[in-house]
Amino acid sequence: MLLTLPAAHAAGNTTQDSFNKAKRTLERSVYADHRETLYCGATFTAQKAVISPPGFTSKTHVKRAKRIEWEHVVPAENFGRTFTEWRDGHPACVDNKGRAFKGRKCAEKTNTDYRHMQSDMYNLFPAIGSVNALRSNYNFTLLPNVNSAFGACAMKIDDRKAEPPAQARGRIARTYLYMDAVYPRYKLSRQQAQLMQAWDKQYPTSAWECTRAKRIAALQGNVNPIMAARCQ
Repeated sequence: MLLTLPAAHAAGNTTQDSFNKAKRTLERSVYADHRETLYCGATFTAQKAVISPPGFTSKTHVKRAKRIEWEHVVPAENFGRTFTEWRDGHPACVDNKGRAFKGRKCAEKTNTDYRHMQSDMYNLFPAIGSVNALRSNYNFTLLPNVNSAFGACAMKIDDRKAEPPAQARGRIARTYLYMDAVYPRYKLSRQQAQLMQAWDKQYPTSAWECTRAKRIAALQGNVNPIMAARCQ
């Protein structure tokens, strides 16, 4: 299952500009035969209902714990703040009461490049809603002295940091490395780059991860250069 693309031509998403459409496409055309969440390994139905794994608990966002959401592994805010529309607004970003707004809604409304980054399917993974909610936009790290926030699911969150279960770390790392490789406006910090490179080596790709990348390449039109190198 070989993905090939000259490194000089590595590019991000330039075809999919709808976040909602990207989510529907992933659910129907990528994950239809592999309905399993990134962090907790929960299965889910075509109607987005979560089948909680044994021992999973969620003390907050209880309603969201029952449904699947599509998580930006690299949080939208991390690249969104590189857009002036997110930081400062835009003349077109005025609500029906005449009030100016900025942030994600403004960037989504006015900037095609932002919409492409937000809708990049390589960066979107299914997650239990409450896990997505608590992870928020926190950076990943190791939290050895913190207990799981979700019972038997070893997802740890503390002091605006998150430690994912070991089973998710390789996929997370290669997603961060992809975003760094194909979008010039997004760059990993030195610390985050070191962590992601370490996780990439420590947790190799699975057959499913390579299948996922191949399917997204066919649907979105750009090859993930990180996965191309790992899936030879």
